[in-house]
Amino acid sequence: MSKGKVLVMGSNATRIEIQGGGTGPTGQYLNETVVPMMALIEAGYDVLLATPTGAKPYIDPASDAVQHFGGDESAYRRCKEFFASDPSTNTGRTLRSVIEEGLDNYAAVFAPGGQGPVVDLMQDPDSGEILRHFHAGGKPTALLCHGPIASISAMPRAKEFRAALIQGDRAKAAELAKGWQYAGYRMTVYSGSEEKPIEDNILHGNLYFHMPETLDLAGAKTTVGPDFEPHVVVDRELITGQNPRSDRPIAAELIAALDRANEAR
Repeated sequence: MSKGKVLVMGSNATRIEIQGGGTGPTGQYLNETVVPMMALIEAGYDVLLATPTGAKPYIDPASDAVQHFGGDESAYRRCKEFFASDPSTNTGRTLRSVIEEGLDNYAAVFAPGGQGPVVDLMQDPDSGEILRHFHAGGKPTALLCHGPIASISAMPRAKEFRAALIQGDRAKAAELAKGWQYAGYRMTVYSGSEEKPIEDNILHGNLYFHMPETLDLAGAKTTVGPDFEPHVVVDRELITGQNPRSDRPIAAELIAALDRANEAR
């Protein structure tokens, strides 16, 4: 018997804006998506992956490598097979359809990273509605790597906030962020120094904004640990992880929060 159901919010982005015009390739990270999903299933929870369009997330080729699985080839293969064929990752569900079905059916929400969420989930109205629901109910909300930037979507004017950042108007962005549900929360997120190798070697350009400064501008209290080392921050219902190596630790924290909620019933 299932202990509860967890909604996984995926991204459909394949390109991200870079300074000076144009875009660079992006997507969602394989390990950040699959490792927590498999851990949740092993712990007795059901999972469902949904995205803004209903299409499966595009996996960033940079993440499709054994190094993101501790060099364990068999773990890497298991995760690739899970993403390719498990029913939970192949439902074709949109975020809107999940909302219409009823968010009370879900015990928690989780958003993995890769830069994809910076493009779509950050400003997606359905993502915002989902996060506001879980925030209001104090239900576990886990966001990994670039995933914490999805929390911006809970703002009523998230699209305008993001546009102001791209325009370089920090004052306007700060004004638009007033009343943000997660203001004052302690968080972590992918750091600017961790971003630099991607900007230099994959995007060949700089992003318009980095994640920690953006969350702080919105009102969060963001901290980051050493580059590419596991780091998780828990504040109330919100569980955030810094980078791809935080995949297992954030899953453990999310499962612990779900188990506590079940015990309290």
